[in-house]
Amino acid sequence: MTRTALVTGSAGFIGYFTSRRLLDEGWKVIGLDAMSDYYDVTLKERRHAMLNQSADFTAVTDRLETPGTLMDLFQTHRPDAVVHLAAQAGVRYSIDNPRSYVEANLVGTFELLEAARAFPPAHMLLASTSSVYGANTQMPYTEADKVDSQMSFYAATKKATENMAHSYAHLYDLPITMFRFFTVYGPWGRPDMAHFKFTRAILNDEPIDVYNHGDMMRDFTYIDDLTAAISALIDAVPQRDAPVAGDSLSPVAPHRIVNIGNGAPVKLMDFIAAIEAACGTRAQINFQDMQPGDVPATWADATLLETLTGKRPATPIQTGIDAFVAWYRDYYQI
Repeated sequence: MTRTALVTGSAGFIGYFTSRRLLDEGWKVIGLDAMSDYYDVTLKERRHAMLNQSADFTAVTDRLETPGTLMDLFQTHRPDAVVHLAAQAGVRYSIDNPRSYVEANLVGTFELLEAARAFPPAHMLLASTSSVYGANTQMPYTEADKVDSQMSFYAATKKATENMAHSYAHLYDLPITMFRFFTVYGPWGRPDMAHFKFTRAILNDEPIDVYNHGDMMRDFTYIDDLTAAISALIDAVPQRDAPVAGDSLSPVAPHRIVNIGNGAPVKLMDFIAAIEAACGTRAQINFQDMQPGDVPATWADATLLETLTGKRPATPIQTGIDAFVAWYRDYYQI
């Protein structure tokens, strides 16, 4: 029988590609998105328009935190799987507008968990972030690392959702996987992300701001690798007292944390060089000090992901950047 997935944040960058992959795999997808104006709503509308070309996609425009919205969706559609991607994103924006993170990330996730308690799906996958590792300096990051030193309010709210989900998994036996993703990039990306901003500036012969004087590293994850991992994790349902090797499975709940990253950090200046190569021109660089809330490096240990799914992200940075720049040129007719 056809399975039904609820994808929150379906008009977002990751939500669009996740919904598209699930549709391609034969799922029915209910896509919920608030169409917030955090960035260009036209991009979100275009993504949903493409998803709406499938008869198996149902778009719902509403906010997570609206009382009753998620409860009604769960009651009506009884999703077999839930992929919770909707959130207020952005490290720097959380300094200026923290309340939006409380509403979307904390209250919104609470509404989701309450709906799941009433109408339990077979598996829930909730997005967290590598930012929860915060001030940790021992790398690569593993799921068993202590994560009590978040550097931004955004990261703090995402760590809180991990804890909230654990309590519901324990109390109500809800199977939940939290996936921590690492600097996702690719076509149709968010305009506030580095690869988008750098490409726009380079193609328009404008300078780019490079923080910490370029002394940074990120574990970049190509969007197709991320969605392949999410899809594969849907059937890797955590079960009480049934850990795999190197597992992060809770001792008291069907709750697991999984890193999704390449496991191969790239120096920021090499990342910029990849964009320069794809654009065919050099960047004008303004070196800046580190921004508040940011961290100098991220690096995922993806061993658990590979154990659970048999695969791990592997797209080379130049391959992914070439695909993004080609999309950018086509979309903006440059």
